[in-house]
Amino acid sequence: MTKQLAIVGASGHGKVIADIAEQLGFVVKFYDDAYPNKTYIEHWPIQGTCADLVALNNNMSVVIAIGNNTIRKDKALLLQQHGFSLISLIHPTAVISQYAAIAEGTVIFAGAVINAFAKVGVGCIINTAAVVEHDCIISDFTHICPNVALAGGVVVGSKSWVGIGSQVKQLVTIGDNCLIGAGSTVVKNIPDNVTAFGSPAIAKASKA
Repeated sequence: MTKQLAIVGASGHGKVIADIAEQLGFVVKFYDDAYPNKTYIEHWPIQGTCADLVALNNNMSVVIAIGNNTIRKDKALLLQQHGFSLISLIHPTAVISQYAAIAEGTVIFAGAVINAFAKVGVGCIINTAAVVEHDCIISDFTHICPNVALAGGVVVGSKSWVGIGSQVKQLVTIGDNCLIGAGSTVVKNIPDNVTAFGSPAIAKASKA
């Protein structure tokens, strides 16, 4: 039986998710709120808006391919309320410990590593070649960007964004709704709702 997967978000991020899904045997169908002004993404036709997907009411599996953490959460909750199932996708080259826990709706990209007893929440993005070491906790709807390295026991709060190439020292906590700038080195705890960057990373401003 053909496995169908709805991808919400026809973007560059969505292209990568579609590629992973097809490698895992899914037939993908894109939905994006830019429809009908936008009708294709590469060779994939866009079937309609997110509202059109909801109207189908057919319990199709779905992945939210939207980088913005807040919007991704809102779309995920909407679709779950209408009976759709969020599924996780893991690229075949990712390395996932048998003792790691991955919640629904999370996508793990090529070359990523999730080590023993790490926990990754709902609707997260673990991007290309990111490393999540042992005992880390990645909270719901958080984005760990490409080539990020999280040492053992790091905690990252919900809806936070850890920018490309950043490194986080062991046992450090990053709060909810934080933005860690690209290439930063985080060696101390970061409170909720701030933007921090640099080496070492310093909280520079409140994040709306």
